[in-house]
Amino acid sequence: MSAITKQTVSFPAEGGIELAAWLFLPAGPGPHPGITMAHGYGGTRYHGLEKMAEAFAGAGFAVLLHDHRGFGDSGGTPRQDINPWQQITDWRRCISYLQERPEVDENRIGLWGTSFAGGHSIVLGATDRRLKAVVAQVPTIDGHAAGLRRVPPESIADLEKRFAADEVAQLRGDPPAYQVIVSDDAAKAPSYKAADAVSFYLQPVPEGVWENKVTVRSTRWARMYSPGDFVDRVSPTPLLMIVAKKDHIAVTDLALKAYERALEPKKLVLIDGGHFDPYLDEFAVSSKAAIDWFSAHL
Repeated sequence: MSAITKQTVSFPAEGGIELAAWLFLPAGPGPHPGITMAHGYGGTRYHGLEKMAEAFAGAGFAVLLHDHRGFGDSGGTPRQDINPWQQITDWRRCISYLQERPEVDENRIGLWGTSFAGGHSIVLGATDRRLKAVVAQVPTIDGHAAGLRRVPPESIADLEKRFAADEVAQLRGDPPAYQVIVSDDAAKAPSYKAADAVSFYLQPVPEGVWENKVTVRSTRWARMYSPGDFVDRVSPTPLLMIVAKKDHIAVTDLALKAYERALEPKKLVLIDGGHFDPYLDEFAVSSKAAIDWFSAHL
């Protein structure tokens, strides 16, 4: 691995907010091929992604890793509010920023997204031809289908009541309501209650960059979001999908069906374990697969 440098940068996004990011640069004057990357649902760039960015930079890529608006060090209110289409709009600004950096070859830009942002990578790969290669790691495919599995049928009516109450309260001038992201106490109605999710989200991060909460309307937006609908439009941009064999969050069979709908050039890498193993036990496999893909196509 070559020597790399890390810079803290920021740049303006829609609505006058600033997006915060780390820029990792490999040794040498460049211009280098670039990779833009971001965190998944309800997390930050501090949630296990720096190691992946360093691996990419060590392989010779300039890497921009940003926090979505309302998360981490990025601006935007309400905090921890997840509108997938706003995040995609902001990510286009990240592509532009990376292209403008003198250390980067603007014609060799790739995008890496994981989990919810893995879904974004499919949408962006399908709709932004500045991208020359895309990696979708354990991607969200169909929020509605995944939601039907995550929320028991007998709980749907109560969830819809919470959505409706939140909408009425906002009409009256109240801020959006919140729910916890992870808890093993089902009574708290968390986004995730599985042990692997609780462990991943509650890993140590710097104080003040993250809270264990997300807006209730984020759950509605997630259940409306189906990035897999775009998968056959990514072509001719090369698409790598990294799928975990036992993924109960970005559900494995939904991802495999989406891969079958994708057109060439494409590649599937199956890894052992569940949704969070690409960052943990299977990091060597997932990082090498992405590096090999970007090396071949950037």
